[in-house]
Amino acid sequence: MYESLELYKDIFPFNNVPRITLNRVGSTQNLDFLSKIYITDTTLRDGQQGWRNLTYDEITKIYELLTELSGDGVITTCEVFLYTEKDRCVARDLINSGFEYPKVIGWIRASREDLRLVLDVGLDETIILTSISDYHIHYKFGLSREVALKKYISVVDEALSKGVAVKCALEDITRASLSRNVIPFVRELMKLRERYSVPVKIKLSDTLGLGLPYPEVPPPRGIPALVRSLINEGFPGEDIEFHGHNDFGLAVANHLAAWIYGAGGSNCTLLGIGERSGNCPLEVMLIHYLGLRNDRKVDLRPLKKVINLFKELGLHIPEFQPVVGPNAFKTKAGIHVDGLIKNPEVYLPYDSETLLGIPYTVSITPYSGRSAIAYWINKYFRLGPDESFTKDDVEVNAIYDDVQRMFLESGKGELSDDDMLALTRKYVPELIRRLN
Repeated sequence: MYESLELYKDIFPFNNVPRITLNRVGSTQNLDFLSKIYITDTTLRDGQQGWRNLTYDEITKIYELLTELSGDGVITTCEVFLYTEKDRCVARDLINSGFEYPKVIGWIRASREDLRLVLDVGLDETIILTSISDYHIHYKFGLSREVALKKYISVVDEALSKGVAVKCALEDITRASLSRNVIPFVRELMKLRERYSVPVKIKLSDTLGLGLPYPEVPPPRGIPALVRSLINEGFPGEDIEFHGHNDFGLAVANHLAAWIYGAGGSNCTLLGIGERSGNCPLEVMLIHYLGLRNDRKVDLRPLKKVINLFKELGLHIPEFQPVVGPNAFKTKAGIHVDGLIKNPEVYLPYDSETLLGIPYTVSITPYSGRSAIAYWINKYFRLGPDESFTKDDVEVNAIYDDVQRMFLESGKGELSDDDMLALTRKYVPELIRRLN
């Protein structure tokens, strides 16, 4: 019977994240570009901007966790503001902290005054905001596209002349004319790449989350078509970065599409914090990075520290948020618990405890059966196979009867771990003594 099972263990290894396999048709003629994908961080820029102002110590703690997640350079850069004295002090100290990755880079508007901030702090790389849609050029700046693009190029030229590498953030690109705005500007940037020996990159900023991840959708909204258009224009894919917002719930899908169709960079924030509906969550893209690049190790266990830190900082993490939410690896359904007991692979996409240091658990609700009670006890007290409880044990049945009585009398929808510990103390006191 078992010889005919189709478990696709090469795709779903369980002790690692699920693999992402690609056909060559539809993206590029070969998959060599996957060796050049990477993640960049904007938690301390867009994340801070969309959430709240962070203190010096808070920024430092977040950056240190980014260094742990980056490993040998998966997270290549980390954007910081430069507009206040605190910002500049933080930038200088992070530069001198001794960490190679992520590299600290600036974020400025396309002005010579802002460029001076980059030079004064001592950064050798910066984002330059180059709003590219007519919505921004006309309504925000009151300029013609010719004047705006000329201004952008002049600031980029000056930065390069002073040895500062530049990444132009093409703001609102998913509402910009490819032929009239984007391509003419990118062609000028390519000329500057040839003139200077300093890198010039571009960031495709889906500012309002309007991008769509399907190759059939043309620009300005189609992310695959947009990325391929720029690569076909001659701009190197590894120097194209995508930055998507989540207004329509497609941030992760658009980031994946950008990678799959040849963009090198994925610009994200921890926990997806950012303007309005937020940015693409960095932790999710780390998992997809591993899925695409199964030849490279990334330690995901610092994500537990990330969760704890942001909770300490006052961020409410939604219960059902992928990877980091309190319910991400918790089940309430009795049939799911039964499957987990028989084999955790039945209802888990990967071993969260091994990969993230976050154990999968169950919640006890009015609909939890005796199997859930036994499973909770076994997981909480880390009982081995020889000492585990089953749904038929007397103690489990006694706890189950009390659980049903508690729900009937209290009207609660879910019991906390403290509630379950009280019941365990009543019926299985020897387990409580283990905790002391």
